[in-house]
Amino acid sequence: MSQTGKQSAKRSKPSYFMAILGVTLVLFIVGVLGWVVLNSRKLEQVLRESATMNVFINQTTSDKDKDSLLSFVQTHNYVKSYRYIDKEEAKKEWLNQGNEDFNVFIDNMMLPRSVDVNFKSEFADSMHMAGFENQLKQFSFVNQVKFPKEVVAKFSLLRKVSLALAILSLVLLALTVILIDNTIRLAMFSNRFLIKTMQMVGATRWFIARPLNLRAIINGAIAALIAIGAIVVIVISLENWVPELKALRDTKTLVILCL
Repeated sequence: MSQTGKQSAKRSKPSYFMAILGVTLVLFIVGVLGWVVLNSRKLEQVLRESATMNVFINQTTSDKDKDSLLSFVQTHNYVKSYRYIDKEEAKKEWLNQGNEDFNVFIDNMMLPRSVDVNFKSEFADSMHMAGFENQLKQFSFVNQVKFPKEVVAKFSLLRKVSLALAILSLVLLALTVILIDNTIRLAMFSNRFLIKTMQMVGATRWFIARPLNLRAIINGAIAALIAIGAIVVIVISLENWVPELKALRDTKTLVILCL
């Protein structure tokens, strides 16, 4: 008879292992998606700021006109950085790209002076860059303005993908909360006779719920630690496999994600 009672008690205990495993898997997926979202935003910022606009000016441009152009670029609120390339610098870049030294058959004047402009991420889009191009063309000595229009036009797609992933992460986070809630309800159901007995002797709602809530908090903490450990291992492994990903690492944001 006692063995039957023990077996019944064992059967009445909820499966905390399966609850922890389920929450761990969902939290892991949420964490991975969160990491992808955070890095996609960082990657979008890096890509936007790396889009370069090339401003070519006439070789006969005076230093005064050149300085006025550089002053305009430097003080413009769209611009993150710029670099002036004179004739000699243009020649060095030409040779560094593996091209043949052209001095023997082409006049050095064939390489124009230019200004390379990089924009702040919030202004690196087709509308702002086209507007900046029109402003540059107001300078009579500006010969040509070029920037990768097709690439810049696709930057908005990255933001839409990041938004979709963020929404998916929130949905999974909501599912995690529902899963934990269901685990608590199953624990209460498996102990329904004990809870009923406690109610009959005058136990308060808080007294009855406290051990169940505490167990749920412990299970959630264990699941979170396992998920965080797995995510950290994956992030480190990916950074070792693709070293360029280290440039996207934001430790502060990653800590917030883990919390």
